[in-house]
Amino acid sequence: MPSETVTKRGRPGYDQQSVLLIAVDVFNRHGYDATSMGILAENLGISKSAIYHHVPSKGDLLKLALEHALGGLEAILEQPEAFTGAADARLEFVLRQTIAVLVDRLPFVTLLLRLRGNTDIERDALERRRAFDHKVAALISAAREEGTLRQDIDPRTVTRLLFGTINSIVEWYKPGGSLSPQRLADDVITMAFDGLHASA
Repeated sequence: MPSETVTKRGRPGYDQQSVLLIAVDVFNRHGYDATSMGILAENLGISKSAIYHHVPSKGDLLKLALEHALGGLEAILEQPEAFTGAADARLEFVLRQTIAVLVDRLPFVTLLLRLRGNTDIERDALERRRAFDHKVAALISAAREEGTLRQDIDPRTVTRLLFGTINSIVEWYKPGGSLSPQRLADDVITMAFDGLHASA
């Protein structure tokens, strides 16, 4: 009987995914470094020992959350549309899919974009994100070489502006509002490519 009581108190309907969702929300509100297991337990309404039933440490929660964000981004580059066809079409596909992942996994991508690189887990995640960014930058360069993107803007500036625009979405976009994910992607792509396409 006592063991049943402890089980119910320690795991009130939570599974690892629901613990992770709440943890990511807390990390985003307080910052990962400033969030203790005690703060997580308080937000979950369970004991610290109950959290350890689901994950070994706070770092493991961070690792799971970042994998959710990075796995979604990296999977984009494995799709055929990302590596076949004209470079500008591949770039547009990758940017649209990046926005889709960002919106679909908003709290996780928000956490990724706010990393400070203070731990090995964070540094590994930042390295993976940089690798993704470099591949997108290579698409921009390829499209310039094909003549479909204008030549008068430094490709590094284009890369920074594109990512700056897309990354800013986490700060202001509200899922379920009047701006649908599809319309959001259309607006970003139209804004970017109408200014980037070479004149006919």
